[in-house]
Amino acid sequence: MAADPEARTTQSGQTVVSLRVATNRIWNDRDNQRREQTEFHAVVAWGKLGDIAQKYLVKGQLAFFEGRLQTRSWQGADGVKRYRTEIVAENLQLGPKSTSGGFVREQTSRQPESKPTTKLESNEEIPIINEESPVTNPVVSDSEVEESEIDLKDIPF
Repeated sequence: MAADPEARTTQSGQTVVSLRVATNRIWNDRDNQRREQTEFHAVVAWGKLGDIAQKYLVKGQLAFFEGRLQTRSWQGADGVKRYRTEIVAENLQLGPKSTSGGFVREQTSRQPESKPTTKLESNEEIPIINEESPVTNPVVSDSEVEESEIDLKDIPF
């Protein structure tokens, strides 16, 4: 997450949450120099999915969103037509939970030998939250944490 979620309510009373997420791409160029590129994206979550995003997500946390692209257009105050492409979230998967009880925040390091890790059971499933499924508590309990290590680079988001 690039910023904390921002919630608002439409005139009809429906919750809509706006989120900014960053995706990182890391590769070695032809000279074998480490390169990094970051892209920022706007995500919109409606209804119960928006409520869950607002409740559980914070800046720096790892999360996986699945949805559709939607481009909106409007007339700016200066008379120029503006466009914004957003990801309309249909599914949300919370990132791994840390041993301290909260979710793991994204950790970046300029040192290639430093690898951020979190301890999870090898067969643990991170809950997938979508608009159709009711969720009472998408948080993994502390009793489910074990001593195995997972490298954050292995997580696909």
